[in-house]
Amino acid sequence: MTQLAGRTAVITGAGSGIGQGLAEEAAARGLRVVLADVDADRVEQVAEGLRAQGAEALAVPTDVTDPDAVEQLAEAATDAYGPVALLVNNAGVETVGRIWELPPERWRRLLDVNVNGVFHGLRSFVPRMGASPEPSYVVNVASVGALATAPLNSAYHASKHAVLALTECAYLECLEQHPQVSVSVVCPGAVRTRIFEDAYVADGSPGSDTWQNTMKGYLEQGGITPREAAAAILDGLGTGFWINTHPDELAIFAGRRAEMLSGQTPPPPPAM
Repeated sequence: MTQLAGRTAVITGAGSGIGQGLAEEAAARGLRVVLADVDADRVEQVAEGLRAQGAEALAVPTDVTDPDAVEQLAEAATDAYGPVALLVNNAGVETVGRIWELPPERWRRLLDVNVNGVFHGLRSFVPRMGASPEPSYVVNVASVGALATAPLNSAYHASKHAVLALTECAYLECLEQHPQVSVSVVCPGAVRTRIFEDAYVADGSPGSDTWQNTMKGYLEQGGITPREAAAAILDGLGTGFWINTHPDELAIFAGRRAEMLSGQTPPPPPAM
């Protein structure tokens, strides 16, 4: 992190949750921050708070599902602060309901934000970062859900499995073409965010409301704060492909996944 002080970080989904925590933590560590979020008012409010504390912060309202908007984000960040040293593809949403009860437009919207948003970030930023000889970092935020499955959460799990696979491919491609660009994935466990408060819940999906409330309680009672998650992510830069915010929780999910794949057994019940 001492090498990044005075350089630029771009964070998507920075209007709340882990993204806001990352913006605050990066600014506290001396980075200039570019905050992207679809909620223009919220992301500007976060940026104003950082500027009030003496940080250099630029809010760029961005819909990560729009490739042109993400390209404009990359241009705005570069024009304002020069080469980007850290990109965190963090924007994500949640949808609750059984597969056959989800409206197709909700399924598409979640995948568009959670998966295509990461793709658009990689597509717009990696060539720019790779053009600089200085070391730089890309972090894609997946979830422990990238190593698991659960009923009533199919769209989210599918998207996070895709983010993990996409990050693995980006890691290999950067090794080949842009070795100075370090690519990592973070698979957070419980973090106290509003993701389930803001989640879409499918109409007529028995048990969905109960499951949503259970997950809200799980995050509130057992989760770390967004700022704690952010500190772990930034501390993990440059340490390898995997960045850990919840080492014990990740080990449980990874162990169950490994057993399922090696034994070719059905998916195990969710680990909580």
